[in-house]
Amino acid sequence: MAQDQIAVYPISANPPTWGHADIMRRAASHFGHLYWAAAINPHKQYLFKPEERVQMMVEYVKHYELKNVTVETYSGGTVRYAEKKGARLIVKGLRTVADFQGELEQFVGNRGINENIETMCMFAQPPFSVISSSLVRELALLRENIDQYVLKSVADLVGRIIAEREGTHL
Repeated sequence: MAQDQIAVYPISANPPTWGHADIMRRAASHFGHLYWAAAINPHKQYLFKPEERVQMMVEYVKHYELKNVTVETYSGGTVRYAEKKGARLIVKGLRTVADFQGELEQFVGNRGINENIETMCMFAQPPFSVISSSLVRELALLRENIDQYVLKSVADLVGRIIAEREGTHL
């Protein structure tokens, strides 16, 4: 890994958690520039709009005071996005064995598109390994406190968005 390399860390997080942010922070320390990208998959239903997910991700980048991370959205294939950004590496976060299987399948597909773009997997740190966006989203929809799973400003934003969509206030 080199400080002059560009990497892409795509996530579909809905919302992004401390686990996603930790992988982003750790990956950013190894590369000259990291694109932390919110994937837009038309076959997946998201609670949060792409611009809301980006806003949440930006909160983490500001929290860690990272100057070499750009947050944006993309649709289409991750390899094509990486090519457009000049990245030669895709970073993936692993929490569980199930994550490994899915990422391995994506790696094989991505290699078939461009064998010059590598994939690097980083393990979630133990406190984050069992926290999923699905869990956080479910707790938030139940109006439970999610502060331990996401940055406080992200928890506030999640609460406001859910309240606005339900037409109520927290």
